[in-house]
Amino acid sequence: MDSSSTGEERRRATRHKLYDAAVTLLAEQGFSATTVDQIAERAGVAKGTVYYNFRSKAGLFEALLRHGVGLLTAALREAAERTGAAGGGPVAALDAMIRAGLVFIERYPAFTQLYVAELWRTNRAWRETLGVVRQEVVAVVEGALGAGVAAGELSEEIDVPLTAAALVGMVLVAALDWQAFQPGRSLDEVHGALSLLLRGRVAGRPA
Repeated sequence: MDSSSTGEERRRATRHKLYDAAVTLLAEQGFSATTVDQIAERAGVAKGTVYYNFRSKAGLFEALLRHGVGLLTAALREAAERTGAAGGGPVAALDAMIRAGLVFIERYPAFTQLYVAELWRTNRAWRETLGVVRQEVVAVVEGALGAGVAAGELSEEIDVPLTAAALVGMVLVAALDWQAFQPGRSLDEVHGALSLLLRGRVAGRPA
């Protein structure tokens, strides 16, 4: 392994430590109350390391949004592709994406809280970035919905962009409610409830 590869791996590892530290602090305290010093201390690195990698606290937050939503998008896409490879149709792919979203949220609850909170803010410097990464997630769901309409599994009357956004929102809000108020429920229970909603209200008929 050459030195450039080693250096890139080290930088990637440092960025992940900063993401982990920042997402926890930001979810607990909010953006304004969280300082670069706190992030560096939580990550176990020098303050200068934060600026070397991201130039500013806002830059770190923007990169964190891209990183977290990128992981979620990849998980949804993989679930849909795996379902298709196994012979499942578009509605089955949507159901698999719901489960993948719940698994992601269970693993990264602090990021999900942060992401949902930021969706409601309109005065942030990274608002444009947030719109871009949101669309990345929604586009994966739009693809499955569009395929469902084309295959005749779903009604042609469906507003694909709005329905895709509604499904993403359903999973986010239901999962956060599960984590905060119904932690005794299993992932299977939550997925089962959302699966019934998907198949009853979107597909219009049982699986």
